[in-house]
Amino acid sequence: MIEDEKYMRRCIQLAKNGQKNAKPNPMVGAVIVSADGRIIGEGYHVRCGEGHAEVNAFASVRPEDEPLLSEATIYVSLEPCSHYGKTPPCADLIIKKGVRRVVVGTIDPFAEVQGRGIKKIRDAGIEVTVGVLEEECQWLNRRFFTFHREKRPYIILKWAQTTNGFIDDHFKPTTISDSFTKMLSHKLRAEEDAILVGRVTDERDHPQLTVREWVGSDPKRLVIDHNHPLNIESLHAHGIQSLIVEGGTKTLQAFIEQGLWDEIRVETNLAMTVSDGTRAPQIPAEVAVAKCQTYDGHVIVNYKKR
Repeated sequence: MIEDEKYMRRCIQLAKNGQKNAKPNPMVGAVIVSADGRIIGEGYHVRCGEGHAEVNAFASVRPEDEPLLSEATIYVSLEPCSHYGKTPPCADLIIKKGVRRVVVGTIDPFAEVQGRGIKKIRDAGIEVTVGVLEEECQWLNRRFFTFHREKRPYIILKWAQTTNGFIDDHFKPTTISDSFTKMLSHKLRAEEDAILVGRVTDERDHPQLTVREWVGSDPKRLVIDHNHPLNIESLHAHGIQSLIVEGGTKTLQAFIEQGLWDEIRVETNLAMTVSDGTRAPQIPAEVAVAKCQTYDGHVIVNYKKR
């Protein structure tokens, strides 16, 4: 199992290279290991519509290593597909190549896969192990999983606060982030599909909600109020897999109270206090810390549901 985890970690590492261009497909990495423990092929899903991770991994195997495939193991962070989409089924390719064993990080929740790829490979007489670093593999594609399982975007609530828990100074817009953490915020925007604020924040702060401090595409800009409520079904229908909520406390708290969130990202400026203003939202009780990082007096904590 330790050996399996080592190679699965490499799959996850490779998969992350597809973060920008694989959407709306999931990020997937694949590693082919010979019987003597040598990596003889690896790949990841580079771009939607192009070869999947398994295809690229097999393509990278040198001709002199082809005879080793019959005793090799292929590691894949996500279940190989079993259906014809823009590319042929990867399960069929694995069977054709005749590897001895397949190790899968997690089952694909997509309706046209959901265990069918694993079944097809097992039915061909190939040994399959499922669930190696499953939690890490699911976290990697949490947006894709949420989109297909819950028919809505993966929702990230985000705000910055003073060390004593205010998001502004006497109800006036206040710069809490520094230049570096602001850049990280724009990096996050570049990674997500849409961004939302409430009407009051939009009219008071006039936020640009762009990625001007990073490289990438601006997320789709959304503003909600009583006359323009959030329609989760509509976002799903338009293929929006992830949504950042950057509104004021009222908007953020409404999402928390309705349980409409998957991740909460809070930046705290440890050097800043104010005597009055808008209180930051209340973090729900049932959360776990997914990540905590400190940058020159600014702490960014990412929470997830337990």
